[in-house]
Amino acid sequence: MTETLQGGESLPHREITTHFDGSCLGNPGPGGFAAILLNDLTGSRKTLKGPVPDTTNNRAELTAAINALEFIRPGAFVTMVGDSQYVIKGITEWLPVWRKRGWRGKDNKPVSNQDLWLQLTGAAERAAKVEWVWTKGHAGNPLNEEADRLARAEAEKLKARLRRSQIVMP
Repeated sequence: MTETLQGGESLPHREITTHFDGSCLGNPGPGGFAAILLNDLTGSRKTLKGPVPDTTNNRAELTAAINALEFIRPGAFVTMVGDSQYVIKGITEWLPVWRKRGWRGKDNKPVSNQDLWLQLTGAAERAAKVEWVWTKGHAGNPLNEEADRLARAEAEKLKARLRRSQIVMP
């Protein structure tokens, strides 16, 4: 199966499953993100990870999803698997309501992390289709557990770097 782009150029059909997670040490504090991307047709795998300075857990989770979707070439069929109900419910349930209310929540206060929600929706719109799947964290899903470990390791590395940079030499 192929997809056709403008000008008649065709690309092979791509199905990508992504397991993503974010971590924050303190809230706010140093954080990290990770995403494991699997091409369901070829079996190839790519891991993305990195630090997220001075963040919250929700921002780290959003950062993981954004990085994954931005890495995937446009036009893929993507399944995003995460343990953050904030991200999953946010993108599937709350976002349409926030937009109708001018990016205000039920309490009429501005929606937190609007900058990242806008980035996430923009990245998701590049895909042919995105399915959002919630999985319970720390419940034995091997790829979710791996993404969690990788994100936490990135947060720990960042925390250690920050600690070292605060050491005053005589």
